Amino acid sequence: MKKLAIIFLIGIIMIVGIAYMYLNYKASYNEARKENNQFESYYNQEFYGADVVTLINKAYDNNLTNAVEKDEQGIFKENDTNSIKIDIKMLDNDTTYNMETLYSGGMDRFAEYYNGIKFKCTQIDYHKSTGKVKYLLIEQITQ
Repeated sequence: MKKLAIIFLIGIIMIVGIAYMYLNYKASYNEARKENNQFESYYNQEFYGADVVTLINKAYDNNLTNAVEKDEQGIFKENDTNSIKIDIKMLDNDTTYNMETLYSGGMDRFAEYYNGIKFKCTQIDYHKSTGKVKYLLIEQITQ
């Protein structure tokens, strides 16, 4: 009788453990999907400079919230789980800027000059371990 109770108890513990791991996985997956949707909706779409400001602010805030480290130049370091990097390729001078450069230069000023200019997200990459967005390339398509 004791053996049967012990086997039954071990079975219940295993079922609870598996259920916990599954629910934890689903929560992580849903969180990644929710975060990715904020950025994926811009992929292969044309949008204006104000939306670029929104994307950069979201990515910058995400990096701050997730305590992503910065290097000595103030650029967020890429990590394996939750960093987001955005590069903006400008037609005006055929230069690619990182989001930190634009952020430190003032997003209000960027929005003022590029509000009516169209951009397009041409590349999106994901972290292998979490499936979260890690990189976006946004290109200016009008002048």
